[in-house]
Amino acid sequence: MSASTTTRRLGRAAAAALAVALAATACGSGSGGSGDVAKNVVPTQDAEDNNPQPVENIKDGGEFRPPLQQWITQWNPYQVDGTYGDAVEIMGYLEAKLFRSDAKGVFHEVPEYLQSAKVTSTSPQVVTYKLNPKAKWSDGKQLGYQDFKAVWEASNGKNAAYNLSDSSGYEQISAVEQGADPTEVKVTFGEPYADWQNLFNPLLPASGLSTPEAFNEGWVEKVPVWGGPFKPGTLDKAAQTITLVPNPDWWGPKPKLDRITYRVLASPAITQAFLNNEVDYASAGVASSYGQLKDAKDGVIRTGTPWDEVHISFGGNGALADQGVRQALGRALDRAALIKIVNQGVPVEFKPLGNHLFMTNQNGYRDNAGDWVKFDPAAAKALLDKAGWKEGAAGQPRTRDGQPLELHYVLSDGSTQAQVDMATAVQNMLQQVGVKLSVDKVPSKEYFTKYVNQGKFDLASWRNTGSFPLSKGVANYRAPQGDNVFGNFSKLATPEIDALLKKAAATLDPAEAAKLYNEADVKIWELAHTVELYQRPSIVAVRKGLANYGAGSLADTDITKVGWQK
Repeated sequence: MSASTTTRRLGRAAAAALAVALAATACGSGSGGSGDVAKNVVPTQDAEDNNPQPVENIKDGGEFRPPLQQWITQWNPYQVDGTYGDAVEIMGYLEAKLFRSDAKGVFHEVPEYLQSAKVTSTSPQVVTYKLNPKAKWSDGKQLGYQDFKAVWEASNGKNAAYNLSDSSGYEQISAVEQGADPTEVKVTFGEPYADWQNLFNPLLPASGLSTPEAFNEGWVEKVPVWGGPFKPGTLDKAAQTITLVPNPDWWGPKPKLDRITYRVLASPAITQAFLNNEVDYASAGVASSYGQLKDAKDGVIRTGTPWDEVHISFGGNGALADQGVRQALGRALDRAALIKIVNQGVPVEFKPLGNHLFMTNQNGYRDNAGDWVKFDPAAAKALLDKAGWKEGAAGQPRTRDGQPLELHYVLSDGSTQAQVDMATAVQNMLQQVGVKLSVDKVPSKEYFTKYVNQGKFDLASWRNTGSFPLSKGVANYRAPQGDNVFGNFSKLATPEIDALLKKAAATLDPAEAAKLYNEADVKIWELAHTVELYQRPSIVAVRKGLANYGAGSLADTDITKVGWQK
């Protein structure tokens, strides 16, 4: 698939209760080399590899030049088309980011916006926010309950005219009101919701959300109101550049940078742009890019362990509507061999992932894969036999009712060579059990919009990034409602999985919630919804001297502290 849309993470996309930002499997550029590189780098599990520096060690001023994988059209992160990872991260710099998570995934209030935020009642659950009275939008209005109410009313799923990305958390809220004074907000939940700190984050102004038209169209190609440490500079579509500059009305610590310039580049061009000193950040996650970037002048490689997984999803139509057929495919795929293909030429070992909801460095992680993806072609054949697909003549696909067992693997034409090699390997593995698999290359710009998002695939591989905290991953496996599939593009779901996920998201005790999420994960494996492959480490090249930015685990970037070391 096309390269990652969220490669520049310090762990997770800066999203509120949003559908996860989707990105293509693996990341990097160019055609892949196959050279073996010793796996001698162990990425950080709960710390950032981002050259941490106190602000006194950072120069005032300077420009940071990150690449973008695609032009940003929709800037509203609550809108279904606004979940592109880079856009979500940038909006965390332009709008009111109420909480930031640390490297261990613990949320902390951002003092520029919140004096406090806590659960003040558990029956019903009430969260009381005490706002910083200095916090104001660019139109001069003070942050207040009306902004919280507007986000809730647009995102709770009650008005279908709002094309929202995810209603999780917001649909549980029963009321949003002003508290004791205009700086206090009371949010009452009709049903408990554990990950309440992930809601309203970033907070957007009511003026930009109050009508479906404003919500859906008012943030297209523009950011009408802002309230963060940076503000939009220029959005030059012709030049494919976006600049951010410090917000002159910002009431918090002044950002160290005086400009951030994003440049849209095709994936293969980013490596060369870094080598040419045209950008200050590039992914080094595949052999071809790592090989070129590891010794780059004025560059340094940084690695980390973010919430970032690579998987193969099964569609839910045709032959794959049969759970037994999907289970057969899971047994026919040699995960270790597939991981080895994409792991060639980089110094970090890609370890198998045994969970759909937890990463290996999260509290509560458990390997639930069991035998569902244990490589066993004989078991795969037996399952296909049981499903009525009769073995064909030598080299021919199985048939049922005269129809051949033919499936389609949808692949972006912007895929790296490693991704192409993986698809070819999947094709060969399935052929061994009597499944004919065509690998269909489609335009990279249409890969998600016309294929994945619409469920037009039998097999497809992409990344889910930033599904943290846990409730953010629910959208990928919950049952669709009408035309809204949330993040569950295969539309495969069961009432049992739905009930477990809903109960988990409503469980305030973290240990009990983890138990429920794991019970749901066991059922997701049994459903044969998705074959998880590996947790993708962050391997990036960064310009030497860049401080407080790079690769990490589950932490958010504090953009005011990013800059160039003295």
